[in-house]
Amino acid sequence: MKNNDINTHVKASIILLLVLVSFLTDAQSTMYTGSDGTGYPENCTSIMVGRLASTDGSVITSHTCDGRYRTWLEIVPAKKYEKDTIHPVYRGTLTTEEVWDMTGVTKRGEIPEAASTFAFLSTAYPCLNEKQLAIGETTIYGRKELINEQGLFFIEELEKIALQRCSTARDAIALIGSLAEEYGYADLAECITIADKKEVWQLEIAGSGPGKPSSLWVAQRIPDDQVGIAANIPRISLVDFKDSNYFMTSADLREKAKNLGYWDGKTPFKFYKVIGTGKPYAIREFFVLSTLAPSLGLTMAMEELPFSVKPEKKVSVRDVMALYRQTYEGTPYDMTRNLLVSVKKKDEAGNEVTDTVKSPVASNWMSNDLLALINELKPGTIQRQRTIAVSWCSYSHVIQCRDWLPDEVGAVAWFSFDNPGESPRIPIFSGTTSLPASFSICGQHRYREDAAIWAFREANRLATVNWEKGRKLIEPAVVEMEEKAFAELPALEERVKNLVSEGKNDEAKKAVTEYTGSFAMASMSRWQEMKRTMWGMFGRGF
Repeated sequence: MKNNDINTHVKASIILLLVLVSFLTDAQSTMYTGSDGTGYPENCTSIMVGRLASTDGSVITSHTCDGRYRTWLEIVPAKKYEKDTIHPVYRGTLTTEEVWDMTGVTKRGEIPEAASTFAFLSTAYPCLNEKQLAIGETTIYGRKELINEQGLFFIEELEKIALQRCSTARDAIALIGSLAEEYGYADLAECITIADKKEVWQLEIAGSGPGKPSSLWVAQRIPDDQVGIAANIPRISLVDFKDSNYFMTSADLREKAKNLGYWDGKTPFKFYKVIGTGKPYAIREFFVLSTLAPSLGLTMAMEELPFSVKPEKKVSVRDVMALYRQTYEGTPYDMTRNLLVSVKKKDEAGNEVTDTVKSPVASNWMSNDLLALINELKPGTIQRQRTIAVSWCSYSHVIQCRDWLPDEVGAVAWFSFDNPGESPRIPIFSGTTSLPASFSICGQHRYREDAAIWAFREANRLATVNWEKGRKLIEPAVVEMEEKAFAELPALEERVKNLVSEGKNDEAKKAVTEYTGSFAMASMSRWQEMKRTMWGMFGRGF
């Protein structure tokens, strides 16, 4: 074997070793400096679609929970309370292992309880209630100086309370804002994207800095015929304080911002400059907006991107799911575009020829350690990008709210465990009353066969050992389960409509609950089958 061949073989072996280590360790980072020069943390992504921008009139919000957050979820039932009941407010619920687990959870205070509450889907960041109120989330971080740790609320508690007490986005915004101002907001700056059956809003909220705990916040409505995105960066720019149909704000916002030194009182009031420290977008915002509205000619060199855009083609819920699978493959932002290897094959005449192809182990979900190694072997080979789909995703959902259907089936949280680029989406309805037992267990603390996420995570990680082969199993299976759901849902929706019209609401809820459960079990079984197949393919080595 020639020296060059030996060196190539050694390099390939090292890369393969790191791929396998990456599979086992799943190394991750929460901060990066991308090609745009920003240094924003990179956790969650939320895409919003107005009802006139969607193909069927759905209002859509969504969320990827990117990071080591809890993956257990449950349906919390509606309740009635006696007068003077107290509602406890907690911190630390994002990382517990099971529904009953209170490890690391602390009680921060309490507020008066409502007389009655709605049932809701409790995820790490609570996301959907029985009245088709839906919430997505993405942490902004923002100015550290605005954090006031004496405040009562963290964002996940505010989301929970809004889902328990509200049925419209505007009411949820008003409640969250009033609670944060009255009791204080103690969290990092956050963005939550709030949808109901008619409209979707983007609420950005931060602490109030030193002194009495309060909050600075602005909510801006996505126009009904437009699409927006929020991805760890404050996006709300110029605030029109006179337009109550598109803006809601905290009390005395301009005066507070001026007193804090983040607005001079003369220039136009741009909220992202008050709570943020950089330009109001990075690669994810640019990619989604420019993909949906290419004729706008958006570039990464712009000082600002539009808050929202009118898509050139109406957007379906499946289009949003596809955006959440994006790794920019085939674009200038594809991290694998330089990962090429030479292979020998025979041409039509039977002669041996050399061709250059993408390495079969290359994927846009390689660990940071592997990326560093490749760039050490050949500097500049990979320019790291923050893709929309990431391997360190805990869970994600795409929620559509539909006013032409009864609440029992009207909203669907298309829920996915683990990497949204590899996992199927399980429909959980606004009327679903319970979930499979494995959904109530978090799989982040350790390997647990009884935790639902591991039914998907094993196959997903194995597929990236040799992505060229693995994707030929994973990607068709994702499409297969998606096709199954969209083929079956019309009949379920018609059945539920008829049950509700006959006053059989409990039977309607039972129907959607059974469908959610059976679809979840079919999905987990399919991924377990692929896991076994891939262990047979890759477990013996190459």
